[in-house]
Amino acid sequence: MNDTTKTTPADEPTATAAAAPAKKSTRKRLLALLGLTTALAAAGYGAYYYTVARFHEDTDDAYVNGNLVQLTPQVAGTVIAVNADDTQIVKAGEPVVTLDAADAKVALANAEASLGQTVRQISALYVNNDVLGATVQQRQADLARARDDLGRRTEVAESGAVAAEDVAHARDAVKSAEAALETARQQLASNHALTDKTNVAEHPSVQAASAKVRDAYLANARNTLPAPVTGYVARRSVQVGQRVAPGNPLMAIVPLDGVWVDANFKEVQLKRIRIGQPVELHADLYGSSVTYHGKIVGFSAGTGSAFSALPAQNATGNWIKVVQRLPVRIQLDPAELREHPLQIGLSMQVDVETHQAAGWHPSPGTEAPGHTTTYRTAYRTEVFQRYGEEADREITRIIALNSNGKSAAGQPAPSSQIAQQPQAPKRAAQAAGAASGGLSGIAPIAFPPLFN
Repeated sequence: MNDTTKTTPADEPTATAAAAPAKKSTRKRLLALLGLTTALAAAGYGAYYYTVARFHEDTDDAYVNGNLVQLTPQVAGTVIAVNADDTQIVKAGEPVVTLDAADAKVALANAEASLGQTVRQISALYVNNDVLGATVQQRQADLARARDDLGRRTEVAESGAVAAEDVAHARDAVKSAEAALETARQQLASNHALTDKTNVAEHPSVQAASAKVRDAYLANARNTLPAPVTGYVARRSVQVGQRVAPGNPLMAIVPLDGVWVDANFKEVQLKRIRIGQPVELHADLYGSSVTYHGKIVGFSAGTGSAFSALPAQNATGNWIKVVQRLPVRIQLDPAELREHPLQIGLSMQVDVETHQAAGWHPSPGTEAPGHTTTYRTAYRTEVFQRYGEEADREITRIIALNSNGKSAAGQPAPSSQIAQQPQAPKRAAQAAGAASGGLSGIAPIAFPPLFN
């Protein structure tokens, strides 16, 4: 038979009184542990803030930006070909848009023909120097012969062997020979005035005709619009058959290998941000698994609201202070950019390490300490330079083809070049073609040298 212990009501206050100190002791331990944990967390955060956090400024108001290179025509024309579309990549120098060049080719042919004719005319001036020089010598010989005749007639005139009329005619012949010699000398001097101190290629008339050829050649070459840079086509608006005018934007080419990030920091965050400080970035496109590294290269000259289409009018109406943001440009590592490309407009997470606060802040009239120059970017393209070089080569070729037995510099041409010159029958046939108005007949490249 089991004995059951029963607790009487008189024993309960005694048990409750014994358990109360134990609960108070547990509560104190928990509060002490909480206070200790809070103190340790505060100390840890304080240490982290003073050693790490206070040297970082971050923002998620940052976006990828880049250049939108506009493709615009330099001459008016009708589009006959478009060789690229949106999202497609084009290489620098590749023909992207082609305009109808029929009129430009006709103008170029006329300019080349005019240059060839001018070269031939100027070459004739140089040849005339020798012709007029020989004429002067001939007039000198005529004058000497006339004076000898007058002398002989004067000697025998007293004996009556020669009539006085013959002596008078001899004197008139001397005067006529002297006048002819003076005329020949003046003609020679006049021709020298047109040819001295220059050569065929540098003659003013040839230079003027060459300038017209260069202008026509450039106008013809500009009917093909090459890509100024390598990049992706965007915002294409041109269509085949469209009539375009100079300066009309046809499409944009975006070089994604040169994009940057514009981070819009609050004005209170800019106190320790300096040019040259390192930056870590994460793109929402790739997440936290991809980290970009860059550096600050510049500050905008004004806040976003100052450059907006409708800037704030803070001097009118009720004024409410709004914290402003200043765009800060961040340059990305090209190698990381090639490995993980970024498109314009993508969102970025930016963290700037400001531990090195001794950098340069763009205050007016100050220079970067220890730097002779600040970060400066230069954009250039050389795809249009070849047009001028090709025009110069074409001009040189036309001058060489239409010069006489002398080179453009006024020196004798090589004998092999003279031996290869066409004969007179072919020259006459080409001259007949030019007289009939045929385009091929008047082209300078069809004219052989006039003088052998």
